[in-house]
Amino acid sequence: MQVTEEEHQHPDRVRLPRSLFASLQGRGPMVRLAITVLDVGSGNLFKGPRINLEDGSRVLNSRLVGLSLGHIPVAGLADPLEITFSHQHQPPNMTLTCVFWDVTKGSTGDWSSKGCSTERGVNRTVCHCDHLTFFALLLRPVLDQATVKALTLISQAGCGTSMIFLAFTIVLYAFLRFSRQRFKSEDAPKIHVALSVSLFLLNLAFFINVGNGLRGSDAACWVRGAVFHYFLLCAFTWMGLETFHLYLLVIKVFNTYFGRYFLKLSFLGWGLPALIVIGTGSANSYGPYTIRDKENRTTLELCWFREDTAISALYVTVHGYFFIIFLFSAVILALVAWKIFTLSSATAGKERGQTWKGVLTLLGLSSLTGVTWGLAILTPLGLPTTYVFALFTSLQGIFIFCWFIVLYFPSRSTTTSTSGTARVDQAHTMSQA
Repeated sequence: MQVTEEEHQHPDRVRLPRSLFASLQGRGPMVRLAITVLDVGSGNLFKGPRINLEDGSRVLNSRLVGLSLGHIPVAGLADPLEITFSHQHQPPNMTLTCVFWDVTKGSTGDWSSKGCSTERGVNRTVCHCDHLTFFALLLRPVLDQATVKALTLISQAGCGTSMIFLAFTIVLYAFLRFSRQRFKSEDAPKIHVALSVSLFLLNLAFFINVGNGLRGSDAACWVRGAVFHYFLLCAFTWMGLETFHLYLLVIKVFNTYFGRYFLKLSFLGWGLPALIVIGTGSANSYGPYTIRDKENRTTLELCWFREDTAISALYVTVHGYFFIIFLFSAVILALVAWKIFTLSSATAGKERGQTWKGVLTLLGLSSLTGVTWGLAILTPLGLPTTYVFALFTSLQGIFIFCWFIVLYFPSRSTTTSTSGTARVDQAHTMSQA
């Protein structure tokens, strides 16, 4: 049936591309097109893990639009279909994203934005998707302009300070390596410095990325996003290797000989992130990323994962990767804490202040193993935890420098009375690198 132009002006509408109908030739004189509008209400249907009632995320107006052509599967359209949702002004600190119900996710399905792009407007949002299924607008929280600016300033100040102290740590290690013979064979300081180098380069990539925004060509933005992703993964990996080394020194203790130990750690610390970035980049996942405020104004632009179309890659290669390392680090640190405080109880009365030394040791180890990055899990609780997360992660370089000084420059009064963990960390139980 021929549709007149005036009928397209309804605020809510669906427009199907000509190429879709051209592909149906030869399937008979009639194909049943079904357009279904559902109100999911407050039940459990079409909710999924991405819906979090605590932060206010939900399906806008509880409304879904389903499209189907009989029993014919339609995917990978060269010309995307267009679905227009009308709505009121977006709620404060929230953003709208076009999503579809992906039945392949999990046991019950979940919302996904793969194959869909979002064109946001004041009173309407247009979704462009390359397949037919159930679609909706997902309403999720977003940081406002003032908060983004404050967090950016905190992160920049903290990262700049950390870079200075990380540089001090690297230079100090180079000096000690030439002046003290044991530094040429011990693996622990080498791992500390490798982590310091990865964090220094991560902070440098952060400054370049945030400072340049989306300036430059698409290829340059792709490179900045890939470099930032690489050094972030390197930092996470070396935090995990710090934890592994701590496990060998404190938990396993015996039978910890490895040939070319640090060389193998280096291949893993720098090589594994490279493989992940190559795989992610081959899927064209890097590109412009924008954070918008409640008025749909841009608050921050940087080169990262392409907005909407590469979210799954972000969750797997960043969130999932970090969660595995964080879980491993938390478990090992808990075992180390148990050993430290068990030792403190056994030596109670022989040495005063042993408990405080144990607490300070755990804080130092937390900065090495990246446990402070776990504060990201608490950020949905509100802005205070977001500020604490930004502060602690950006100042990690200072904590590492302090730990390095305390560990390798003990005062005379504490040379023979350092904590058990510090003594074990200095012990040479690994093979020469």
